[in-house]
Amino acid sequence: MRKLLLTTMCFAVALMFSSVAYGFHDEGVARCSGCHTMHNSQNGVPVDTVPAHVNGNQDLLIRSTPSDVCLTCHITKHGKVLAGTVLAPPTLYGAGNFVFLLEDNLYDGRSGTVPGDAAGHNLVAPGNGLAADLTISGSFGPGGTYPKSAMGCSSCHDPHGNTSFRMLYGIGHVQAGNANFTAAAPLADGIDIEAATGESNTNHTAYKSGMSAWCGNCHGNYHNEANGRLEHPSGHSLGGEIAGNYDLYNGTAHLISGSHATAYLAAVSFEDPANTTTSTAGPTASSQVSCITCHRAHATSAPDAGRWDFNVTFLSEDGVTSSSYPIPSPYGPDVKIQRSLCNKCHVKDAGDLGSAP
Repeated sequence: MRKLLLTTMCFAVALMFSSVAYGFHDEGVARCSGCHTMHNSQNGVPVDTVPAHVNGNQDLLIRSTPSDVCLTCHITKHGKVLAGTVLAPPTLYGAGNFVFLLEDNLYDGRSGTVPGDAAGHNLVAPGNGLAADLTISGSFGPGGTYPKSAMGCSSCHDPHGNTSFRMLYGIGHVQAGNANFTAAAPLADGIDIEAATGESNTNHTAYKSGMSAWCGNCHGNYHNEANGRLEHPSGHSLGGEIAGNYDLYNGTAHLISGSHATAYLAAVSFEDPANTTTSTAGPTASSQVSCITCHRAHATSAPDAGRWDFNVTFLSEDGVTSSSYPIPSPYGPDVKIQRSLCNKCHVKDAGDLGSAP
């Protein structure tokens, strides 16, 4: 009887655990060998010829750098963060694409060259042709103290998994102590990065709160008006006037034809606790402008990971001088007269040729 009872209990426990489907990054249960190799070898060949105890492959990774490990899965699937080419990028899921770091020139303002190095966050992934930032002077990222030489996927995302949006780090030490985050992970909901359909005005990341403070973990209070400098606010409420502009603006050709119910523009996002991945409503006075209002988290075909090129007058000029990928205008047929998307909030293109409500 006792033997039968034990057998029944073991079967019940096995059945309970076998019914749980764990994701690859679920902490404590993930397949360790997907990223790590026990003896610094893969198929009998050393992954890193420098011994692990002499600053070699200290984490026993299956590739020489953490980001190269991440990219073994995430290049062409699971977000496609380095897929396609600089002129034919894949479906956009919100964060942008690191392929633009490989561009030879992004600058369309007038003349000159801005290398793809300036397209966004420079992952150190030599196995995929990506190196530390050479455009920004000094040893650290802009506005902060994070070492450029250590920049990688795991600078922002926890490879072992957590419950935060996109597994972003929360408060505490990250990546072997290269930074100590003091701001919690942002609140947001993401879209399905496996779906064939990517970002749109009705299918987009729902940014709720905390993004600017979280970016400030590495970049500092980058947009604070310090020492008499006038800089664009971030992490601040829009206020009634700006929220009203955002609602009414429907492009240079239709300055006041928009409505609050359908005003949301994925290309110019904002933070609000009421946002959902399918919401179409514009902001309220208490909604916030954030780093992600103007920038994407990974990289874009514009300097400084801009959601649009800040150096052009008309969106139709993007890609003309540089021969880089032209970021599509969200206003379609009016692209030839569409001015900078700064106007979604500020409406400074009133009176431009072709403007009509």
